Amino acid sequence: MKKFFLLFLSAAALAACSSDKVEWISSTFENPWVAGDAESITAEAAEATVVIDPAQTLQTMEGFGTAASELSWSSLSVLTDEERETIFRELFAPGVGASFQMARTPIGASDFALEYYSYDDVDGDFAMEHFSIDRDKNYLLPFLKSAQKANPALRVWGSPWCPPAWLKVNNHYANTSTRPLARRFEEMRKRQENMDDTRATGGSTFGFNPMRLADNGLDEDKQIREGTDAFTLEPEYLNAYALYFGKYVDAYKAEGIPIYMVMPQNEPNSAQWYPACTWTPDGLKKFIAVLGPEMQKRGVEVWLGTIERADVSMWDQIVNDPAAGPYIKGMGFQWAGKEALPGMHAEFPQLPCYMTEQECGNGANDWKGAMHAWDLMREYIANGCQGYFYWNTSLFEGEASSWGWNQNSLVTVNRENKTWRFTPEFYIIKHASHYVQPGAKVVKLSGTFEDALAFVNPDGKVVVLAANQTGEAKPVTFQVAGKKARTATLPANSLNTFVF
Repeated sequence: MKKFFLLFLSAAALAACSSDKVEWISSTFENPWVAGDAESITAEAAEATVVIDPAQTLQTMEGFGTAASELSWSSLSVLTDEERETIFRELFAPGVGASFQMARTPIGASDFALEYYSYDDVDGDFAMEHFSIDRDKNYLLPFLKSAQKANPALRVWGSPWCPPAWLKVNNHYANTSTRPLARRFEEMRKRQENMDDTRATGGSTFGFNPMRLADNGLDEDKQIREGTDAFTLEPEYLNAYALYFGKYVDAYKAEGIPIYMVMPQNEPNSAQWYPACTWTPDGLKKFIAVLGPEMQKRGVEVWLGTIERADVSMWDQIVNDPAAGPYIKGMGFQWAGKEALPGMHAEFPQLPCYMTEQECGNGANDWKGAMHAWDLMREYIANGCQGYFYWNTSLFEGEASSWGWNQNSLVTVNRENKTWRFTPEFYIIKHASHYVQPGAKVVKLSGTFEDALAFVNPDGKVVVLAANQTGEAKPVTFQVAGKKARTATLPANSLNTFVF
């Protein structure tokens, strides 16, 4: 049966490629999403070649998505209803723009919330009698319902940055105090006082703005380091947190937003001054063993994630654990976790993999950041990811988060004049998400040109993404399904999508 399917898929792709017609979309920083000159495509061979055999397939794509956050809705809420509808239609409506099929949402406060909060801040409420998602009705739920209106088939999954503070050993939402950070950046500022303003205030590649670093109220002797369980690993606490997840799933379902999957913790090794909770592998094993049955009762999957460290031995022991492992149905990777992805995917090929948070940039929303976004997409998908998620959907232009981060986004909103625009990274992800259908197969490439990705859609059409990250136009030859070669000259500093 498998052999027949591959022959059918190859035949469908050959049929789709039998015509000379090629659709070509190209984006540069100055001119995003313009039709390439299909008439300029020739049969002359170039030195750079991409060979696509649609029968040589890898994983099946589930789709692409972005994330909800309080700051995303906060920025979009200053726009008119018509403008928001235009944006959500372009982001989520099938076949229109980015055509996102999925969305990630935080369970409680994230680092792009307006402040610390959870769904039950009543100390000792192990029965979760005071559980409430009322706060989400102001920010996260309007975002998700707007997305759902544009795409009624939207799939939503969630993960927490932090549990209710009283479930943690330090009774605080953060793991790290801002006080030593403030001292460090003040010393840096004094050393650099003769430099320009951006460097003097500690601006960095990662977009951190210490001028926004308010005291988070955590005493330095209450800090929790990486490699330590910040959660109180006693049965009463573990059971209460699993119930917390269950009530979250129930409450969102009652709002018309079914949650299909949860991950137990965003970045469980990151001891941050914003909402965070570190877990050891043993701690995660204990919690997943309790969380799994609670989610199983509701038909919700548990995935291991979000994986943000490169050491495979930190993660595979959780999947192999006899108590926790049977409940793990997939894996999510972000940041340095991309280095663990190949090893984990090879060890557990039966588990689907997502890229759960594209690296966030520094708020510049420039072409350099866009090309980094492309490099990440190519790496994650080439290494087995079936879903790819952006992080900040929308932010106020030039403004830092509640905890001092300037990051990139798909949309920027000018707070003063209430105008908005799509950013270069929106067009980068749209180059894939608009054309690559759920159920598409990733195609293993060969040839001399490596800055490319290819997919074969369920309808047999072949989608090829190719970047030219040089300052000169570059001819590249595409050999698809053994048909005649076609050469297109990629503009300098561009990303291109071809549909054969």
